[in-house]
Amino acid sequence: TMPTTDTLGPVLLALARQAIAKALGVPAPEAPDHPELAKRGASFVTLTEHGELRGCIGSLNAHRALGDDVRSNAVAAALSDPRFTPLSADEFGRVRVEVSLLTEPEFMEFRDEADALAQLVPGRDGVIFFNGCQKATFLPQVWEQLPDRHQFMAALKQKARLPVNFWGPNVMLARYRVRKWKEGDFEE
Repeated sequence: TMPTTDTLGPVLLALARQAIAKALGVPAPEAPDHPELAKRGASFVTLTEHGELRGCIGSLNAHRALGDDVRSNAVAAALSDPRFTPLSADEFGRVRVEVSLLTEPEFMEFRDEADALAQLVPGRDGVIFFNGCQKATFLPQVWEQLPDRHQFMAALKQKARLPVNFWGPNVMLARYRVRKWKEGDFEE
């Protein structure tokens, strides 16, 4: 378990916003430092505008310092998510930032798809779907839109560019949990 959870969240949100601001050439306050930022960590940065997804990019493995990971993923979510046009400077003030900190993914053992689905805990488990070199993940937050396990898995396969009814001997699943923080509602 990581200490000082309560102080980490606001720092990560400030860091993500500052990194996006810098990339867009917009002023933003300096993010404070925190001892956890130097440790390795895996994060996802999600951007929403008026409640709609506006970008989401992240790391599944802790391969660099958490501070660098959040900064890099924040800029990528704003400018390089292939599903969206790059964020503009005038959108910057309307976007809400959410940072998710991932636990180490654990591979699941299952007999078949029904067995795998039965093991998933909606709302808690983030899931990574692997089939050969095809891979996709959904954060636990996605359960809010897709509370049904079958729908969740079908959408995850589509994200991996596979048919919704696909299953095969090379399917691997891993799951993880997140600690997440989201910016508060802004005054309109």
